[in-house]
Amino acid sequence: MPKSRAGIHKFLLSRPQTPKQSYGYNQNMNVGRSGYRVFCANNIPACTELANKITERLGVELGKSVVFEGANRETTVEVKESVRGQDIFIIQTIRRDVNTAIMELLVMAYALKTSCAKNIIGVIPYFPYSKQCKLRKRGSIVCKLLASMLAKAGLTHIITMDLHQKEIQGFFNFPVDNLRASPFLLQYIQEEIPDFRNAVIVAKSPAAAKR
Repeated sequence: MPKSRAGIHKFLLSRPQTPKQSYGYNQNMNVGRSGYRVFCANNIPACTELANKITERLGVELGKSVVFEGANRETTVEVKESVRGQDIFIIQTIRRDVNTAIMELLVMAYALKTSCAKNIIGVIPYFPYSKQCKLRKRGSIVCKLLASMLAKAGLTHIITMDLHQKEIQGFFNFPVDNLRASPFLLQYIQEEIPDFRNAVIVAKSPAAAKR
């Protein structure tokens, strides 16, 4: 079992493989010894599936928490176990309701911060508002605002993929791991498309063509 945050990073950087054994729930598992916990910021299938795959691969139990929307449509988060002194990873995928997903992440991070977590790392495959990273007319740089909000809520590190502009990493006052998906896409094309040498790969914009 990985003893540090390096285990999470190694999982995200490696091509998913079928584990040799199933790491289902084990009542005798002392999760505290690992020094980290993994939480899911919402209960939509895409997010819970990713969180379950990560915890199964690492051999740890998914953190116990409740995220719900009240009658007044406010986001509420309840952490159901002690996280004192531990490194916490929050898995958050962005669904159609982007703003709700952001609030879930912020409220959960703040709940973990006030519960005395040591470090809070957000695992956000798609970083929202990343396209609003430049000032246009009388608009605002919303991506910079979101970076400040995440820091204020208590996040100390984020792991994301293919930011719209790599310069966005400079908006944060904490470390950002901007992983690339292209190596896995290339490997998939080579392994799954028989006549890939005659295929044509196109980009939807000039900026994407650089990748």
